Formats: sequence, structure tokens, C-alpha cells
Amino acid sequence: MPQSQANAPGRGRKAGLSKSKPNLRGKPGPRYTVALPSTVASQVERYAETVEASMSKAIAALVRLGLESQANRKREFFKRLKENLAKDDPKEQDRMVDEFRTLILGR
Repeated sequence: MPQSQANAPGRGRKAGLSKSKPNLRGKPGPRYTVALPSTVASQVERYAETVEASMSKAIAALVRLGLESQANRKREFFKRLKENLAKDDPKEQDRMVDEFRTLILGR
């Protein structure tokens, strides 16, 4: 899908993500143009067909689910961390540090 000059990357916004003009029709929320790798776009398209939604609604749903999942993982991690703080097991502490690093840095 070609982008208009107003939404082209490098026009004061990060490349690959541009905010469109304000929505005058009263629909909620800002609108963004996002570039997806072809494999991800295919997966989103299949998901949209499965749930009978537009690509835009499918992307919004998947982003929301991803954010909720990340918040749940963090909540679960800190719950376990709190439980393990009382324990004095160096191996368990190292494992928790590694898990924390993975959770925060994605490595």
C-alpha cells in the first residue's frame, strides 16, 4: 500500500511509523501507518480472516493482546520474585536474574 507524501517516513517521525491527520469523523483514537514484514502481514491477514475482522482491527487486537500478555508476564515474574526473596538460594537468585533480563530486555 503506497504512502502519501504527508505520511512518508522521514518527515519528522520515526521511519516506519507515522501518525495520520486528525480524524474528523469522530472515531476514537489516533491512526498510524505501520510497516510490517511480509511474513507478519500474512499471519495478521490469516488472523483477520479467522476472526472475521478488518486488518486494522486485527492489528489493534493483536497489539492489545501482546501488551496484556507482557503485563501479565511482568506481574507473574514479580509475584514469584517476591516469594523467592525470602529464600537464600544463590542458584534460584541467578535464575531469577536471568529471567528478569529476558523479560525486560527481550534476550
